[in-house]
Amino acid sequence: MNNLQNFIRNVQDFPKPGIGFKDITTLLKEPVAFRAAIDSIASEYASVKIDKIVGTESRGFIFGAPLAYNLHAGFVPVRKPGKLPAETESAEYELEYGTDKVEIHKDAITKGERVLIVDDLLATGGTAAATAELVEKLGGEIIGIAFLIELSFLNGRRRLGGYHVSSIIQYKGE
Repeated sequence: MNNLQNFIRNVQDFPKPGIGFKDITTLLKEPVAFRAAIDSIASEYASVKIDKIVGTESRGFIFGAPLAYNLHAGFVPVRKPGKLPAETESAEYELEYGTDKVEIHKDAITKGERVLIVDDLLATGGTAAATAELVEKLGGEIIGIAFLIELSFLNGRRRLGGYHVSSIIQYKGE
């Protein structure tokens, strides 16, 4: 699969005017493209020992679970507040207007476990940075943060400067 970007639909003015939303559902519905995306991420980490894949709600689940299966790792969901049933840790991050939070079960990661964080899209890096904070609070060692799409013009990598960051598809401009 040469150019997975061809499978991403751009929806102009969603969720608000001026935004060009990168719709991954058009990639997900194509079995060959979806498999190529998972295989591409997995190939980068195939020779690395990974104990847990952490997927961020909700599209991180779509990529994280098959990656965990592929890489023989456990899967851990990071969710919005109030969605996890047991005791949690939380981290707050900034949005364009205001803040939001993500949570992880306190017993999801054991000290020293090697963790790959996965999400569909890197924009400003706030959600990924908050997820990394949670993993480190629990004693996990982050071996990488992987994305299907990166909006490089938003400079999200800067916020994730200390980590190995990978993405399959990069958009250099809106």
